[in-house]
Amino acid sequence: MSDVMTDLQSSEAPLLKTVGLTKRYGDFLANDAIDIEIRPRQIHALLGENGAGKSTLVKTIYGLIQPSAGEMLWQGRSIVLAGPSEARALGIGMVFQHFSLFENLDVAENVALGLDGRESFKEMSARLTQVSRDYGLPLDPRRQVWQLSVGERQRIEIVRALMQNPKFLILDEPTAVLTPQEADQLFIVLERLKAEGRAILYISHKLEEVKRLCDTATILRAGRKIATCNPRTETAASLARMMVGTAIADVRPAPGRRTTVPRLVVNDLSLASEDPHGVRLKHISLELKGGEILGIAGVAGNGQDELFAALSGERLLKEPGTIVIDGVACGHLSITERRKLGAAFVPEERLGHAAAPRMKLSENALLTGHAAGGMVKHGFVDIQATLRTVDRATETFDVRKAKRDPEAASLSGGNLQKFVVGREILRNPAVLVVNQPTWGVDAGAAAVIRQALLDLSASGCAVLVTSQDLDELIEISDRIAVMFHGKLSAPLARAEATREKLGLLMGGSGLQHDDAELREAAHAARA
Repeated sequence: MSDVMTDLQSSEAPLLKTVGLTKRYGDFLANDAIDIEIRPRQIHALLGENGAGKSTLVKTIYGLIQPSAGEMLWQGRSIVLAGPSEARALGIGMVFQHFSLFENLDVAENVALGLDGRESFKEMSARLTQVSRDYGLPLDPRRQVWQLSVGERQRIEIVRALMQNPKFLILDEPTAVLTPQEADQLFIVLERLKAEGRAILYISHKLEEVKRLCDTATILRAGRKIATCNPRTETAASLARMMVGTAIADVRPAPGRRTTVPRLVVNDLSLASEDPHGVRLKHISLELKGGEILGIAGVAGNGQDELFAALSGERLLKEPGTIVIDGVACGHLSITERRKLGAAFVPEERLGHAAAPRMKLSENALLTGHAAGGMVKHGFVDIQATLRTVDRATETFDVRKAKRDPEAASLSGGNLQKFVVGREILRNPAVLVVNQPTWGVDAGAAAVIRQALLDLSASGCAVLVTSQDLDELIEISDRIAVMFHGKLSAPLARAEATREKLGLLMGGSGLQHDDAELREAAHAARA
């Protein structure tokens, strides 16, 4: 059957074809004469390391960027797109890696802003509900976006694109913020779209899912097309080698790593969410020693954000002893005071939370490093010290950028992630709390970040990692706990933390609940 489908795909004329597509910024070639063909009934992967030119290419295809040279053909006809509205009119849709949502509007209002306005708001809301249900991506049109988890926000972007009935859909890192269960549901949706005759261009750094899902793959490196191949006949290692140009080193714990005294202690943390639709933290306790990595798994929206806010000092606590860093009770202390104790924090949302989009990298380094990074002397900012931080992060974590100190928003998502994580690791903190450390980065960069976390723990740092990537947690963690509906499970040693056990905990099985609401939530999750 798969051979028949492959023959059908190859026999159909390309829906979209680029010929010598080139984009130049001064002396920098972001895209260098790229030829690509996208056919109906095909899921076509676009692969490449961070900075390879993937985002530039898809933004050109979507009309956000004008090419410097080359041609685009849509159903055999040469086209020049003045903007995304013209792309959407042709039938080209796109779901961006960074969400383009207004947080103070509800779901329906955000979707309406991306449509042509030909139907009433009431009709559009009803269609939104129907389309989201039909594709297994249910949404409540009345919910405010700021109240939603990252995974739910991703659903809005996908459903909004589907409501435009696209012939060709571009997805940029669509599973980066999804749980395994949510990713599996998305794959069902994409297979259905493919069977309906649509074309999909799929950008992802998760090579195993590319092998599972995609019919063909185009690989970019340094702005050039390196190869087009059938990913199902390749290994993840061979795809990564084509992307990077060399073999990717294995992630290995540092030899002789030892644990020391507890450096981060949480004592019976209970905290109501400031969001009326958020999650209340219930009796969370943990102890994390120096030299140890504790992983926290869980479906998005089960209290991970609230826990990060409590640990980082974004939410202050009445009882100082609820949070203890290096023996100092600090539940009542601010983020700055906790940084002075040697703690560092990397939030999940890199653009807007971890970094101010319109500020330079050096200014972003100052925002988190001024308290304990030697960047302020006698009340004056040491500009060279901030630039040295940028240079060190750039060199150590291979941050690709057009100039020495650009605005944060000018970096690709993966490169910004490398900078944000690197900025905190290079401080050599006593305690590091990091959410989604490798969200949206390529295989090579993910290996660098994970190895850096292991090396940091070997130096005596206590590292707490929250991630929806179970493979990542199993690879780097000494122990793994699961958050479900505001409660934290007892941690499992890595040898015992199988995907099956973790999956059951993520659904609520095996957790002790103290109210009927939690029991109902666990039953619903298992159902």
